[in-house]
Amino acid sequence: MGAMSTDGNGGTGGAASALSIAFSPCPNDTFVFDAWAHGRVPDAPPLDVTFADIDITNGMAERGEGDLLKVSYAMLPWVLDEYALLPCGGALGRGCGPLVLTREPVDPGSLKGRTVAVPSERSTAYLLFRLWAAEEVPGGVGEVVVLPFHEIMPAVRDGAVDAGLVIHEARFTYQEYGLHKLADMGEHWEHTTGLPIPLGAIIARRSLGTQTLVRLAESARRSVRMAWEDPEASRPYVLEHAQEMDPAVVDQHIGLYVNEFTADLGEDGIAAVRGLLTRAAAEGLVPPIRDEALSPWA
Repeated sequence: MGAMSTDGNGGTGGAASALSIAFSPCPNDTFVFDAWAHGRVPDAPPLDVTFADIDITNGMAERGEGDLLKVSYAMLPWVLDEYALLPCGGALGRGCGPLVLTREPVDPGSLKGRTVAVPSERSTAYLLFRLWAAEEVPGGVGEVVVLPFHEIMPAVRDGAVDAGLVIHEARFTYQEYGLHKLADMGEHWEHTTGLPIPLGAIIARRSLGTQTLVRLAESARRSVRMAWEDPEASRPYVLEHAQEMDPAVVDQHIGLYVNEFTADLGEDGIAAVRGLLTRAAAEGLVPPIRDEALSPWA
């Protein structure tokens, strides 16, 4: 979907003192930010919210637009000079990786020279896919086609592409399209590294200053914890933006993507992010980063 601006109370615009934030309308993001967006987090700065899919927020970060943004961890090498990684609010976990889907049951080697649809070439899903393919598809895949994530499963079903890399709630719905899971990128990542899977990061503009960055991190953490303490409070906001998603799928989505790493990345979370970007840089997929750049206050 395209970008849509709204403040936390559903109106347009926002107070002059509000900080701009852009995140997806997916249930995990609206669940995490509901309390903060609606002014229920004590001492948190007000937010002016824009809803936008991850490929749009990635572009916003690259152009330096927005005070806070939810982006792919894959984008960090391009934006860490201007933005700091906050240690909470994002999506990172286990058993939640992207899937490669096909119309018929096949083996990974059959993707050699084939067309694969992906949601973005600057997404964590794409990095995980390329790292997997480097090991599992001798000779490499063929053309990579970028499609909005909601168009990928229909394209695979209809034969427009040979395979599709899917994210989000597609984990729970791909069988409805008659598709088959060729591989789970998360399983491959966890098996080869032992680390959780880095998906989406919360970043904030460094020019806001360390004191404000610390306050933003604490506001995000409190918003997450308030959502856990009273899940029903966020329900209207989540369902309003869930794009007609089945409520049971909404609950699965939140349960999978909102976890202990959302409240605090911790050492394992930072190690996972560092591991992903180090491996991706070694494959020439992203620029190398300075190790200290992943520190929120560096």
